[in-house]
Amino acid sequence: MSTMRAVQVVGYHQDLKMTEAPMPEVSGPWDVIVRIGGAGVCRTDLHILEGQWAEKSQVQLPYTIGHENAGWVHAIGTAVTNVEVGDKVILHPLVTCGLCRACRSGDDVHCETSKFPGIDTHGGYAEYLLTSARSVVRIDDSLEPADVAALADAGLTAYHAAAKAAKRLTPRDTCVVIGAGGLGHIGIQVLKALTPSRIVVVDRNPAALELAKSIGADEGVLADGKQIEHVLELTGGHGAEVLMDFVGEGGATSEGIAMTRQAGDYFVVGYGENINVPTIDLVSSEINIIGNLVGSYNDLQDLMALAAQGSVTLHTQKYALDDFQSAIDDLDAGKVRGRAILVP
Repeated sequence: MSTMRAVQVVGYHQDLKMTEAPMPEVSGPWDVIVRIGGAGVCRTDLHILEGQWAEKSQVQLPYTIGHENAGWVHAIGTAVTNVEVGDKVILHPLVTCGLCRACRSGDDVHCETSKFPGIDTHGGYAEYLLTSARSVVRIDDSLEPADVAALADAGLTAYHAAAKAAKRLTPRDTCVVIGAGGLGHIGIQVLKALTPSRIVVVDRNPAALELAKSIGADEGVLADGKQIEHVLELTGGHGAEVLMDFVGEGGATSEGIAMTRQAGDYFVVGYGENINVPTIDLVSSEINIIGNLVGSYNDLQDLMALAAQGSVTLHTQKYALDDFQSAIDDLDAGKVRGRAILVP
């Protein structure tokens, strides 16, 4: 059996380890094996190492992580007709059945029998990855796998949330974005492309606010302890019609809710802490707290159309696969502008 290099979780609260793992092989008619051209490094990967996903995913260790993947089709099963060997593709993060009610409704993320490479089965911090015909999206010739890999999850999640928000945002509305980092900087561009509303970005890093303004944010608010007051000032004392929280930890959730106006929508995208709201406040303000998980296959197709038009550009820092530890450390230390990408 041939092997490949793969970076694996060998234990929780332990460093990742470079290993020689078996090469995936085509066994089913709908199988697609992709040669990885780029794998995004995500805060979820840090949360996996902390053991936050152990109970939810029930994954057997050791396994290969990496759930933001793009590359070239390497091999296909006998029934695959939508891609050919050599095609440039980005991968929808889940491998889905196509037959259950959720899949039939175009809501792939809630497939009843899905697999999630990088979360509950082998992912893309490796040279090759097994997925299915249903999960591969051909990308425009102008795009490179290493440049778009993180759009597979970070971009898709941001798109999914922004597309939901766009249904209600009007030119009179304000959308406040907490966090202009890896997810946030994509979310800002997607909101700009999909909505006519004013975009106000809150971040503790002045450089992140500069980046945010250069890609479409109307206002930047420094998270200096007075950000709630600043946002209320900018919104006539009312708060935002939509608040998109790309942080979700370190106290962001209580701030986010305080910045959301009555009957507004608070979108939880980043995660890590619990939300604690007195029920009387929920009832009296009538705000909606909305969870966001990845996005559908159609969301990914729409996002790739925006990418091909140049409306969404990923800011990346690239690392060789062997330098996986530096990428993880830099992300943990807040040193990555945009998204870190591993390139085998």
